[in-house]
Amino acid sequence: MNAIPNRSRVGEFLATLTPPQQLVALARTLHTEGYNDHTTGHITFKQPDGTFLVNPVELTWAELRVSDLMVMNQDGEAISGKHSITPAITLHRVLHRSRPEIVVALHGHPHWSTVWAATHQAPPIYDQTSALAGRHLAIFSEYDGVVEETSNAESAVQAIGGMHLALLANHGVLVVAESILHAYFWASTLEWRSRRAWEVSQLGGGIPLKDSVVDQLHDYVLANIHLLPQFEAAIREEIRRDPTLFD
Repeated sequence: MNAIPNRSRVGEFLATLTPPQQLVALARTLHTEGYNDHTTGHITFKQPDGTFLVNPVELTWAELRVSDLMVMNQDGEAISGKHSITPAITLHRVLHRSRPEIVVALHGHPHWSTVWAATHQAPPIYDQTSALAGRHLAIFSEYDGVVEETSNAESAVQAIGGMHLALLANHGVLVVAESILHAYFWASTLEWRSRRAWEVSQLGGGIPLKDSVVDQLHDYVLANIHLLPQFEAAIREEIRRDPTLFD
């Protein structure tokens, strides 16, 4: 059982978490943020030795614990773990091979972002929080089939290019990041942005933020992300709900 950490300086708590604990923290917090389409959704977390931590296909992100994690090699083969790796891991293998700088890759079907994926449109940015991940969002509208097919995975990787966010048309989202912390900010912000844009649309539309303002806010996040408390606060909330998540 894990005690709820003190609200210490930002970054101190996250620095105490092992890589498996960080992945579980990401999955739990993002499930709360809306990445909750049953057992769908997969995360890979590259380790210094070239292996990957992966969430198993059998469990929802809400019930994931450290003891449930799988370890796989660069070919997508399980090295250790008591569960199974999703066949859709092909997408991650192609991503990590094509962009070696990527440490975390995740794919899911979050509620509001998937609504926008169905429209093949990027949700407008109307507020400060929606701007934190920047305005660049790839739209992969040529999706045809399932992401475990190599051709679809390669096309999706080409579509995202050097960006860290993509909507897969009529399917879901793709997020890539240089750390677990970055992955949380990009993924949670996209879902917030998508929800807020839908809410504004119900009023007949609104006035989006200027690109220059969005760029300024995103640049601030990039420069100061380790000073922002949102992720650690979200982890503390998950520990309050389930003190055993790091078991």
